[in-house]
Amino acid sequence: MLSQFFPHIKEKPLSERVKSRDAFIYLDRVMWSFGWTVPENKRWDLHYKLWSTFVTLLIFILLPISVSVEYIQRFKTFSAGEFLSSIQIGVNMYGSSFKSYLTMMGYKKRQEAKMSLDELDKRCVCDEERTIVHRHVALGNFCYIFYHIAYTSFLISNFLSFIMKRIHAWRMYFPYVDPEKQFYISSIAEVILMGWAVFMDLCTDVCPLISMVIARCHITLLKQRLRNLRSEPGRTEDEYLKELADCVRDHRLILDYVDALRSVFSGTIFVQFLLIGIVLGLSMINIMFFSTLSTGVAVVLFMSCVSMQTFPFCYLCNMIMDDCQEMADSLFQSDWTSADRRYKSTLVYFLHNLQQPIILTAGGVFPISMQTNLNMVKLAFTVVTIVKQFNLAEKFQ
Repeated sequence: MLSQFFPHIKEKPLSERVKSRDAFIYLDRVMWSFGWTVPENKRWDLHYKLWSTFVTLLIFILLPISVSVEYIQRFKTFSAGEFLSSIQIGVNMYGSSFKSYLTMMGYKKRQEAKMSLDELDKRCVCDEERTIVHRHVALGNFCYIFYHIAYTSFLISNFLSFIMKRIHAWRMYFPYVDPEKQFYISSIAEVILMGWAVFMDLCTDVCPLISMVIARCHITLLKQRLRNLRSEPGRTEDEYLKELADCVRDHRLILDYVDALRSVFSGTIFVQFLLIGIVLGLSMINIMFFSTLSTGVAVVLFMSCVSMQTFPFCYLCNMIMDDCQEMADSLFQSDWTSADRRYKSTLVYFLHNLQQPIILTAGGVFPISMQTNLNMVKLAFTVVTIVKQFNLAEKFQ
């Protein structure tokens, strides 16, 4: 049913030509609406740059300032639940501004990476390989829609749970607007601005995930080609050598693809690693001590969205590291013993390169992996433990 509204989440038949870059269709459309790409028609270049500048100033700079000013001016009017709901979003908002800026600045790198994907697609000529590409492209688009639904659910549930109590969901400062006398006007303005911020955060979180889904697609295809080396009898040694050389080129293109994106994702994941423990800790305190049933549902959805920002991507990075070892095993287990000297010398060189795992790092400091993600999440339990030991929750109530 969902595919009726979003047709690109459904695997296309082989009769249709699908490219790897099609996995970013929905993501690219939203990024375009925020001014993070370039207009197709150069005639609108100035207008598009003005729109991009307006959105950047509004969401990256003015929105975090608005939340901070509200803390300063009306801190005494916050209830404990309101404060925690606001501060957990506020902390994440500052991190989101940095992540969004890094993603926006990485546009050229992403386009460079897509050029590598186009070269890799040229190797997918048989139906079996094209089917794998079609499946991963549909999966990439499905990831975006799934995240969009999850983030929208949090936005709506959090807004409704507070507005039914006639309480502001995020407590932002708007000049010349009295938040009590003009409650509904300020609340609608809050949800619109927060919606923009949430969907920008969505783009920064989904972009690395889809990119690694497509990277793993072509790694899977390369593993199959390595297993099939020298499996067709009757071919000449030169043809076998060319087949191996094509695999070497595929591997180089995959590395170029990852290297083009490395600097973009390094910064965004680093920021998220720094925030995830604190944000989850504040959310857990809110649930344990201050939330009602309605607000608790919104907080749980928020915690799920925060966990989705790193967990799936870290899991994919672990799988890609395992895939590198499997590629080396596939090459070594191919039928190379009867090959000539040229083939064997090329194979030894290629095998050495395949044994170097593809590892992404966050800020050049943390390896992006499940172990790192779990270590960062543990900080949330440390925050809760401190609050319980010092009875801070009772002092807030």
